[in-house]
Amino acid sequence: MSRPTRAPGRLARYGFGTADGDGGARAADLLGPDGLRLWRPDEQEPVDEAAGELLAALSRAADPDLALRQLHRIVEAERRTSGGNAASPLLADLHADPGLRRRVIAVLGASSALGDHLVAHPEHYRALRTAPDGLAPTAEGRLDLTGEGNPVAVLRTAYRLALLRIAAADLTGGRGLEQTMAALSALADATLAAAYEIAVDELADGTERPRLAVVAMGKCGGGELNYVSDVDVIFVAAEDADLPAATLVATRLIAICGLVAWPVDAALRPEGSRGPLVRTLASHLAYYRRWARTWEFQALLKARPAAGDLPLAQEWVDQLAPLVWRAAERPEAVEDVRAMRRRIIDNIPPKELEREIKRGPGGLRDIEFAVQLLQLVHGRGDETLRAPGTIPALRALVAGGYVGRADGESLLRGYRFLRSVEHRLQLQALRRTHTVPTEPAALRWLAAALGYTATPGRSAVESFRAEWVTHAAEVRRLHAKLLYRPLLESVARVPADGLRLTPEAARHRLEILGFADPAGALRHLQALTGGVSRTAAIQRTLLPVLLSEFADAPEPDRGLLNYRKVSDKLGSTPWYLRLLRDGGPVARRLARVLALSRYVADLLARDPEALRLLAEENELAPRSREVLREGFLAAAARHTDPVEATRAVRALRRRELVRVACADLLCRAGALAPTPTRPDGTKRPAPGLAHVTGVGTALADVTDATLAAALRAAQASQPGPEGLRFAVIGMGRLGGYESNYLSDADVLFVYDPPAGSSESAASAAAHAIAEELRRLLGVPAPDPPLGVDADLRPEGRQGPLVRSIAAYAQYYARWSRVWEAQALLRARFVCGDADLGAEFEAMIDPVRYPADGLTREQVVEIRRIKARVETERLPRGADPATHTKLGRGGLADVEWAVQLVQLRHAGANPALRDTRTLDALAAAERAGLIDPMDAAEMAAGWSLAAQVRNALMLVRGRAGDQLPRHGVELAGVVRLLGRDDPGEFLDEYLRTGRRSRAAAERVLNA
Repeated sequence: MSRPTRAPGRLARYGFGTADGDGGARAADLLGPDGLRLWRPDEQEPVDEAAGELLAALSRAADPDLALRQLHRIVEAERRTSGGNAASPLLADLHADPGLRRRVIAVLGASSALGDHLVAHPEHYRALRTAPDGLAPTAEGRLDLTGEGNPVAVLRTAYRLALLRIAAADLTGGRGLEQTMAALSALADATLAAAYEIAVDELADGTERPRLAVVAMGKCGGGELNYVSDVDVIFVAAEDADLPAATLVATRLIAICGLVAWPVDAALRPEGSRGPLVRTLASHLAYYRRWARTWEFQALLKARPAAGDLPLAQEWVDQLAPLVWRAAERPEAVEDVRAMRRRIIDNIPPKELEREIKRGPGGLRDIEFAVQLLQLVHGRGDETLRAPGTIPALRALVAGGYVGRADGESLLRGYRFLRSVEHRLQLQALRRTHTVPTEPAALRWLAAALGYTATPGRSAVESFRAEWVTHAAEVRRLHAKLLYRPLLESVARVPADGLRLTPEAARHRLEILGFADPAGALRHLQALTGGVSRTAAIQRTLLPVLLSEFADAPEPDRGLLNYRKVSDKLGSTPWYLRLLRDGGPVARRLARVLALSRYVADLLARDPEALRLLAEENELAPRSREVLREGFLAAAARHTDPVEATRAVRALRRRELVRVACADLLCRAGALAPTPTRPDGTKRPAPGLAHVTGVGTALADVTDATLAAALRAAQASQPGPEGLRFAVIGMGRLGGYESNYLSDADVLFVYDPPAGSSESAASAAAHAIAEELRRLLGVPAPDPPLGVDADLRPEGRQGPLVRSIAAYAQYYARWSRVWEAQALLRARFVCGDADLGAEFEAMIDPVRYPADGLTREQVVEIRRIKARVETERLPRGADPATHTKLGRGGLADVEWAVQLVQLRHAGANPALRDTRTLDALAAAERAGLIDPMDAAEMAAGWSLAAQVRNALMLVRGRAGDQLPRHGVELAGVVRLLGRDDPGEFLDEYLRTGRRSRAAAERVLNA
């Protein structure tokens, strides 16, 4: 690569010149010998390594050009102060202190106003130095008022320094949004308190100190203040005698805060700006009891003591609380709140409506109004909802079941996103604004300040806009859903005392929800929620949501019982209930899984910690074959005892079975369905019952990994002669990647003796390995066993368990029958020696894919065997119309038909050589060997039968192929498959089976 010829071009790579459009020319001047002396224009590189680190830090700023300009101005101010070309203290500290460098550059690139402050006070950057213990400077909103001089000027300087620390922590990830809002609110409290004391000190001599309380309202009261905002307050005096001095103090406090930080707005007081600035406690109570409107009680949700006489402020809050929590019982209360929100939107200028992140549709006000209305309605009977802040209140609403978890999480994400945008907009110039800019340069800065970066095919601005549109649309939808929920008016009309159910009322409610044994269900609920422990309190907030999920299942009682079992095992662990409470859809996912599947409930009873899988979308995606094999082999390798090694492998297998089964159960659960992230960042649905081939493949991969790890342990336990090769060949459903949840592993064992060794010794060693493998996987343990079935070997159970590859070749060449060739159609290498596995597959290819196809006698033999299997193996009393495996149009019908086509034509058509039934069926259709209509009918029949078979195993927790025609098991299968009416589904199954059977018979008889 050729070396650039111009410094500006090289500097553009650091991001300089983007905003100015000069390719970095201005940056070259500021960084060069006449500027910061960080850049050598001749060599076109930083002057030293420290300069390179500083340039790299500047390149990461939201606006590198702004950060550089402001850094240059500060250094120039230092030079003017020192009176010459002395070394810059700031640059020296930036080189020596990486934390300081990160914080200063972040502030300079994000806020021109704070940069101006540092230009005026260059020494103030020291407030951002890393402490000797390596910690960042505290940013909790405390004021340092140790300076001398005019107290108002001292307060202003202290305020800016505290704000600088908060902004630096915010911009560098040292504080999250909620911590930043809390710090800004604490800074407002400290500023109000300091201004209060200055105002009191300025009272005329002899004036008695009044009892005056400053009550924070609005965002400050909620502990969620932003960078630039009016601070809403209400002034309360104790007695009439305090009013004259209290009014002077309040007036002066407002003036001081305006000079120091922000305007103080007292318009939320009774009668607004027309009323007196300060009222006594008694006057306030009289007004709110008689005249206050709904919006005024809504505003009181955020009231809290802030400054002045704090006990008086708390008394004011306590006295008004009963009035606040009765306000929703007014007939017009709910509609008043809705009307107020509509008026706010109507007052926004049309050209700003879509850019307003605070007042516009899908903005912050939508979230705040929805939360506050729910607080007013439900907070009468649930004191946990009486939180002044939007985020704590929303969390309480979610925890109490008043807002769905998914909805609550969406609102929280939207709130955080919108507040973050608001913070960055205001921080730039410390100017009150809530409108997203339209200018391209301003949008680029905003996207960069929020952390967006360009990706292939999408700019940072486009990424920001896409997320903004998504959040705004979701907030708008949920606002309408919550604010206009029909139940709100009904609940609001119920007196507060009526919100608490008696045991008799609770039993009646459980009957309505469909519990067959409401008394027993009530005992479970009392056991889960009884007492005053934190665990019981969290359970009380979770169970309303869980009961609704249980009620949607065919057996609500079983779901609640399973939930109690899991809770009894995990209730004392610190993460369990926290995960259910804070883990988004985890609680509802768990409820669905426990209510619908005995299989998963049994697995979770053995391994309750596996429910952590429900918390992460990517945890509900089956692991790849390679990841499984590596993980299982690594687990086995950590143990020298083969039993312990296999126990570890079986525990991993149990966890993977839970993973696949839960993804399967949740795939049709609407908002609960997992959507794992692809490597490219996009979302994809997790394999489920709708993707039965995906489930079969996932389960086969788990079995493959289990066998590979167990084989490794068996070979270590039973070492054979040097050079002995051993392989496991998958057969049946394992070989076809069509395993179900309770499948055994159908296998063949093959070995190849080392050259020059005794055949008998090699055979004995191979037998020992195979027997040890089967023993290890069958040892009694809490984990589900994996049966290893080798009955498909030559001569079946009468033949040797293990054969050499030469013996297999001899047998198949001389004595193999057509049904054995048919069984080999699914044979594939699973684990062991890969070369031996490939040799085995090559050896059996002429047997399973005969070059000349089948003779007429062989075709007749296959039809005869199928008829005998259908007659003899169908269980006595089974309904052939609804037996998923051997019934009409089920798995066997389609598999026999497809396998017959493979035996007849795969020798000449390699595309048919596939162990998977549906893939081979599709290949036969493409080759013109099966009519497309017949292929579609057979694929539909096989898929539906496989889906139903898997669903039956999940519902029952045991093997079974018979779809019942009525009862809770049929209802469970229907619900798992995403259908509504059992009768309609049964008709569909019978209809699909008839068509599949007819198509299969046409293929078999062709």
